[in-house]
Amino acid sequence: MSRPLCGAALAALIGIVLPAFPVLASNPAQHSSQSQRTLALFDEIFDASVQRDPEYQTYLGIKDDYGQWTPIGEAHRAAELAATRADLQRLQAVDTKALDSDTALSFRLLEDQLEAEIEDYRWRYHSYPLNQMFGRQSAIPAFLINQHRIEDVADAEAYISRLEGVAPMVNELLADLRAREERGILPPDFILPHVIADARNVISGAPFDGGEPSILLADFESKIASLEISPAERAKLGRRAEMALLSSVQPAYEAMISYVRSIEDKVSHDAGVWRLPDGDAYYANRLKRVTTTNLSADEIHRIGLAEVERIHAEMDAIREHVGFQGDLKAFMAFMRDDPSFYYPNTDEGREAYLAEARSVLDEMDGKLGELFLTEPKASLTVKRVEPFREKSAGKAFYQQPAPDGTRPGLYYANLYDMAMMPKYQLQALAYHEGLPGHHMQIAIKQELDGLPKFRRFGGVTAYSEGWGLYAELIPAELDLYRDPYADFGRLAMELWRAVRLVVDTGMHAKRWSREQSIEFYVDNTPNARADAVKMVERHAVMPGQATAYKIGMLKILEQRELAKTALGENFDLREFHDVVLRNGAVPLYILEEQVEGYISESRRLASSEDRNAG
Repeated sequence: MSRPLCGAALAALIGIVLPAFPVLASNPAQHSSQSQRTLALFDEIFDASVQRDPEYQTYLGIKDDYGQWTPIGEAHRAAELAATRADLQRLQAVDTKALDSDTALSFRLLEDQLEAEIEDYRWRYHSYPLNQMFGRQSAIPAFLINQHRIEDVADAEAYISRLEGVAPMVNELLADLRAREERGILPPDFILPHVIADARNVISGAPFDGGEPSILLADFESKIASLEISPAERAKLGRRAEMALLSSVQPAYEAMISYVRSIEDKVSHDAGVWRLPDGDAYYANRLKRVTTTNLSADEIHRIGLAEVERIHAEMDAIREHVGFQGDLKAFMAFMRDDPSFYYPNTDEGREAYLAEARSVLDEMDGKLGELFLTEPKASLTVKRVEPFREKSAGKAFYQQPAPDGTRPGLYYANLYDMAMMPKYQLQALAYHEGLPGHHMQIAIKQELDGLPKFRRFGGVTAYSEGWGLYAELIPAELDLYRDPYADFGRLAMELWRAVRLVVDTGMHAKRWSREQSIEFYVDNTPNARADAVKMVERHAVMPGQATAYKIGMLKILEQRELAKTALGENFDLREFHDVVLRNGAVPLYILEEQVEGYISESRRLASSEDRNAG
């Protein structure tokens, strides 16, 4: 069973839960014995998958295999396939007729998930393990720095053990890369310089080449500095970490760089996955998994073009409102180029950006009661992307809180180049990643009581990213975008996601080049060219993923309008949001069913109240 990290396209399942209506969420005390046994089976399957995955254990705050890395080679994937088949066999032995409705829904979607994982085994090589978005070269230090806590000497020794384990892990990685190479699966040429730069950053500094401590040594030293141990023991741990860096991390990273250099004359400049073996079928599968719909690439492309046209019209209305003399394209250029829309590209400018983002989120936090019945318990921290990975990392992203409360949710803003972070997009970006966006949705999902673990920790990209984009719109309904330029920024963010529908399908299904794709962004959005370059290169290594945002948002809006029309004056936005959020992350087709259930139950209660009143 796959481990569901933030943003991964896995199913999390839950029935309708409404405080104002009969509770339908899992409650073991109310279930039949068969339902209780099935709920226990769900957790057994989840727990077993976690025990096979040391890195995911760390994400969950578990320290059972704290000094180990999760295997990544073909033998591990084959073992996972066998485990998934065994899980499916155990699941299908359940007598589903004896299940209550909520457990039956969970059964149905877990079965779908396991079957999809088995089906997708054929595509196990259709990815690029070294890439600028989530490649191993940056994932290793990011994991150690952000996930591996050191609270005692044993934790420090586990950190050292993981440093020592980098070399054998990279040996597995290199074997995997060569297997892909034999199958003609290589990344586009424009990805390689990013990987090399990331790798060099990791092995720069002491103890590799003198000067300031390298990023990993600095992280380790800062973490052990707070331990209540003798200076001699602290120094001994530091020397052991240095030895592991020199004997394991350095040669492993040099081997990665050497491999990338070896394929430079073999890679293509073509950006789309159509060039891979069975590339068209692979991309169709990616769209199905990411959007949880049966929309084709052509349909998604057309939706994107229509949304671009609609949003352009709304932006043009703002252009007229502020009295700008010139057409929309000129207005976009003004918004892109005028220095008054940007913080200085200095440490002071970066701090000012972070301070404003915190202020925006604090204000939104005070408004949550007007929109939601349920709020997250976990705290939220705004943080700058670390310097070692900021050049290649995405513009902004969210990292889920630890379930045990030891780590808050993190909203990362990439402030490497302030010209890519305009002030007028600051609000919408903070809402998307923080409140009422990813932090609210993901923290609430993890905090739901009485639910199988795979539902609390699973994810569905179209749902979660659709909610994130919808969360940019919600504050507009509270008039929080007081500055028309900030509202333009909101539209610019939505436009960016609409263009993604066009470009992702253009690259991977219609064979658009990297340059053609970049120009479509530049011609149709106010974003900087550097922003467009980074996004197109993201499309290249994450095929289909970027279509999730707009498809998910459109489905949430569609369902909200359906409920408003059906319920009229009985529609309550807070209740609708509870239907969406307190059900965890679900495929869009299940969201439709849940909203249908909410409408039916609301009508039934309203009819009952009318009869009682009569």
